[in-house]
Amino acid sequence: MLLSGNTILITGGTSGIGRALAEAFHQRGNRVIIAGRRQALLDEISAAHPGMQGMPLDADDARAVGAFALEIGERFPDLNVLINNAGISKPEDFTANSVDLSAARAIIQTNILGVLEITAALLPTLERQPASTIITTSSGLAFMPRANFPTYCASKAFLHSWLQSLRFQLRKTPVEVLELIAPYVQTELTGQSQAADPHAMPLADYVAEVMQMLEQPIPPSGELLARRAEALRWAEKNGEYEQLFSARNGR
Repeated sequence: MLLSGNTILITGGTSGIGRALAEAFHQRGNRVIIAGRRQALLDEISAAHPGMQGMPLDADDARAVGAFALEIGERFPDLNVLINNAGISKPEDFTANSVDLSAARAIIQTNILGVLEITAALLPTLERQPASTIITTSSGLAFMPRANFPTYCASKAFLHSWLQSLRFQLRKTPVEVLELIAPYVQTELTGQSQAADPHAMPLADYVAEVMQMLEQPIPPSGELLARRAEALRWAEKNGEYEQLFSARNGR
């Protein structure tokens, strides 16, 4: 993937990793479109970065996704990079007397179905390009869950498996499929405390590492594995899974 001269759509582009990636790609001379639910933030970010476009998108609404894809195809027919970054995370307690599944439903809708729907809707546009890329944000937690965030971790495990299949299915097309396996990063994914947590990787450092990985030859696996996520990714292979799982979950 070239790091300049692209037309890039980033979902979840108004905060956290999505916004930081949008700014990094914009600085490198790409035409960047950010999509999100909060119009005020879309306007604010676009105004701060002349040339960046903000488009409202509710990825939980299948009809809205279809209409959004049509608009993208009309306004940006040269779209060649899709970055699936929208995601939510909430803790869940299945030991409670009354288990509330509303959080699980919301996570599955946004983190899984939303990604599948926007990818499927934009594939025709991406396949028309000489070369294009789908990048999806995953997590080290896909390989070793935090037990208090069960559905979030499972959603990332789903994406890891799904991306392997998608990569194989698209192997004879111009579409490259990459997975960003992120560590614990200073964003507000789980709240303001995460953004200030000294144990989390600074957001700017993570995005700099992503850009460095994209500059290098892409591994056949399509995995862009952050160094801080390596222990989780390879824990089972290295025979360290039970030890690390116990340590991270306070068993």
